[in-house]
Amino acid sequence: MEAKAAPTLTDASAEAFVREAIDELVACGIPFLLAGTFAVSAYTGISRPTKDLDIFCRAGDYARILAHFKAKGYEIEVEDDRWLGKVIRGDHFFDVIFAGSNGTMPIGDAWFDHARQMELNGHQVRIIAPTELVWSKCFVQLRHRYDGGDVVHVMLRAHDQIDWHRLLNHMEVHWEVLLIHLLNFRWIYPTERDKVPEWLLDELLDRLQAQRQLPLPQMKICRGRMFSRVDFEIDVKEWGFADVGGEGEPREGIEKERTEGGSA
Repeated sequence: MEAKAAPTLTDASAEAFVREAIDELVACGIPFLLAGTFAVSAYTGISRPTKDLDIFCRAGDYARILAHFKAKGYEIEVEDDRWLGKVIRGDHFFDVIFAGSNGTMPIGDAWFDHARQMELNGHQVRIIAPTELVWSKCFVQLRHRYDGGDVVHVMLRAHDQIDWHRLLNHMEVHWEVLLIHLLNFRWIYPTERDKVPEWLLDELLDRLQAQRQLPLPQMKICRGRMFSRVDFEIDVKEWGFADVGGEGEPREGIEKERTEGGSA
């Protein structure tokens, strides 16, 4: 595919870091997908500043990628063994992501089966498909970061490349989140409502109507922590709602380790 745009890296050192990172990722031969801001720019034509790189991979490969870069002299961190590691050099880093932070998005073979290819720094690299790109951003709704703008921009600019059936399958359990984004799209772009298939909106609204006929759940549940653990912490700790995920305390000594020498 021909990228519509590329993000602007913050400075020359960031450009050098990204170039070296892509060279090493290609050289190591471990399958990976380019995602994040690079993917949004490629599909939408939006060029915006970025300081990092999002690399998606299978869960079984993330440790191999970190090990490869550690052997090359980079610093590495396992920020959260459920979904995220980091490769660091100086002030720059890239994320190695193998699932969603809330457990909804394991990255498997289907992601690679539907990926596209584009040229980056002289290499042909696989880039996340627009369907999975939307999915990867639907739950990023924190006080300090909201990716809903990316979601609707990809829907607007790459609607004809989205597999809407596959997107619904990805979000089957959390179909209301998809409905929220579709309504958001309709409100933002009233002249572009036809970009979303009618059958999909009909299906989701029919589900909503059926749900309204059900009695209220017996257990108090707060799904808000699937968007932001911090913003909805009080619901679980003080207001009696059941959680759908959790976040442990930092392991003992981690702050001292970071102060004295950083990551591994």
